[in-house]
Order: sequence, then structure tokens, then C-alpha cells
Amino acid sequence: MGPRIFSLNLIKEIEKQTEMKKKKIVIVGPAYPYRGGNALFISHLYDQLIKHFDVTVLNYSLLYPSFLFPGTTQFDKSNNTLSSVKSERIVNSISPLSWFKTANRIKQVNPDLVVFDWWHPFFSFCHYSISNILKKHFGKKILFITENVISHESHFIDKILTRLGLSNASSFLALSKKVEEDLSGISHSRKVYRSELPVYDCYDIDESSKEREITHRFFQASDFVLLFFGYIRKYKGLDLLLEAMPLIAKSIPNAKLLVVGESYDDFSIYEKMVEEMGIRDSVKLENRFVANEEVGNYYSQCDLVVLPYRSATQSGILNVAYGFLKPVLATNVGGLAEFIDEEQTGIVVNPNSPEAIAEGVSRFFQLRNETDFKKNIANKISKNQFSDIAELFSKIISEAT
Repeated sequence: MGPRIFSLNLIKEIEKQTEMKKKKIVIVGPAYPYRGGNALFISHLYDQLIKHFDVTVLNYSLLYPSFLFPGTTQFDKSNNTLSSVKSERIVNSISPLSWFKTANRIKQVNPDLVVFDWWHPFFSFCHYSISNILKKHFGKKILFITENVISHESHFIDKILTRLGLSNASSFLALSKKVEEDLSGISHSRKVYRSELPVYDCYDIDESSKEREITHRFFQASDFVLLFFGYIRKYKGLDLLLEAMPLIAKSIPNAKLLVVGESYDDFSIYEKMVEEMGIRDSVKLENRFVANEEVGNYYSQCDLVVLPYRSATQSGILNVAYGFLKPVLATNVGGLAEFIDEEQTGIVVNPNSPEAIAEGVSRFFQLRNETDFKKNIANKISKNQFSDIAELFSKIISEAT
């Protein structure tokens, strides 16, 4: 038994030493129980990094004050949790006391890299204050992941706040070419790294179902279904898509539109458009947040996901569509086009034009029987840059020392 005990002890010691050698990363960003694309991104980032690093996620105790949040709730009320990210809810976006507490917690961990998830200038004072306290101690070890640089519905003050919020970054990680270009005006000599949003293939779907379970009371199984999914805001161009529907119907009589998502605008505007344009029989509107366990059902019903955005950087909705191997039609704004292989994984059209949207839908309708969109999407997502995110973080850490 002596040699066996020695071997087991040696193995345990090696495992212990290996664990001790793991580089430490602290991520400041939203995670469960918060909902939405930012929390989903952090969960995927955590899942990739935890395999190779010692990762601490400092989550928000308060993300947005309730009076500033336009939706019904900031929290994920789904029955199915997509990720079990272990996090510490310590950051209060409007409490300077918590900013000092967060900075002290980061100093206590003493990571090799501090990562801030940036997407909106509302967090400028919070992120600036925490990173400013850390700057002297961590120097080149402060990375800002920029999902957006300037928010979609920005004002002049947003640019000032963004410059403040990002001022202590020693380096940046852009998730699209558009964001990389936006950073060029403020990054100066600071390094800008590149990756992509992950493909969100984390939702359940019943491929064996032949019936349109969600829409069967409104659409027929033979209908050609377009899907507009996610938060509804003016910059996302739902009104343009509604205006395109009568034009689409001329070439595709069985075309139907399913709109599913919680509106942050006055939703009656869209309901009124449907009535006035006489498209009530071809448009289904569901103004509500969709729980995780329901998402797959909606995507499984559609033939084409439509993103008629007026502005964008990248889109989690596009990456969810790819997760279900669904083709997309998107306007040529921001970084959307760079994630679409024209007439292979989707269609790119000019923005702000119902006519262009209608022409693009008709083009896809004609191509779908001769082009294997599903196979093309599967091939594209196999090359998604996010799969190499751990290797990229190793590079960032090595260059920060």
C-alpha cells in the first residue's frame, strides 16, 4: 500500500500545484439573476474561461434603478436557468460606497487581469471610479470588453460619459469590426483586441415536432414565417418591417410575420400600424418577455429571422438565430453584415427601406430551395472566434505583465 499511497499523494500535489498556477481573472459585469444579452454573454465568457483560469465574477446588487428601466423586470424569471455562474453581487451602479467596496474586493483577489463589461454610458461613473482606484496598483491589467462604445440611441453627453468610463482601460476587447473602428478615436496607443459574440446555442428545441406549436392557432404549417425577436426599440426598425409586409405579400402570399418581444416603446404605435395597413391576418404581435424555456419554440417555427435595424454594433439575436441554424436577413448597419455570408447564411439589405427589406425577403424565398443555408450556418459557427477566447485571454495577460 505504501507505493500506492505515495502515488496518490503525488498526484494530489501535482493537481494542487497546477491549480495554484492558474492565472486569476476578475470580471465586473451582470450575470444571473439578471436577464438579457449582457448577462448571457458573461455566462458564456465565464464558462469558457473557468476551464483555464481562476475566475471571479463581481455581479451587480443593483443594475439599473427601477425608475430608469423601461421593461417589466430586470431579472430572469425563467424556469430554466441557462448558466450557473458563480458570482458575488457586490456592485451597485449608483452607490459610490459599493464602488470602493468592489475595488477593495478586487485588490483582495489580486488578479492577473481585471475585466469590465462595457455596454452603456450609464455605467461611466461606476466603472471610472472602480478602475481609477485600481489603476495605480494594476497598471496594464485593466481590460474593457466593449460590446458597444456608443449606445444605439446616444446623445452628445453619452460620448463624454463614454470617454470618462473607458479612460482607465489599459486595453480593449472589441466584439465586432464596427466597435473596433469606434474605439480608434479614443483608444490612442492602447491595444485593441478582437473577438466575437458567442453563438447562443444554449436554448432547448424539439426538432421532432412537426407542428407549429406556438403559432398553430394563427399560422398554417405551410406558411412562410418571418420572426422579429427581442426587445422592441425604435432603432430596431420594427416599423420598417411592418411597412414591408404588404410588399412581401405581393410575391409571397403565404408570408406571415411573428413579432415576439417586450416593447420599450409605446407598443400601441405598432398595433395601430397593423390595423391601418390591413395586415392583421398576416402579423402576430406578442408584447412580452420570453422565458428561456420558450425561446426555442419560437425559433423553431420560423423560416427567416429578420433584423431590420436602423443602427447596430453586433446582435445577440443574430447569434441566437445561428444557434438554431436559422438564416437571417439584416440591414447593412454597424457590424451586422460582417457576421453574414451573403446568400449563404443570410441576406444583407440597405437600411431604412421597407422596399429593400421586401426585396431581400423575396430573394431569400427564391434561394432557399437551391442553397443549403443550414449547412452553411453550421460551417460558419464552427469558425466562431469566441471558441478561442481563452487563448486570447492568455495572450492579453502575458502582454499585460
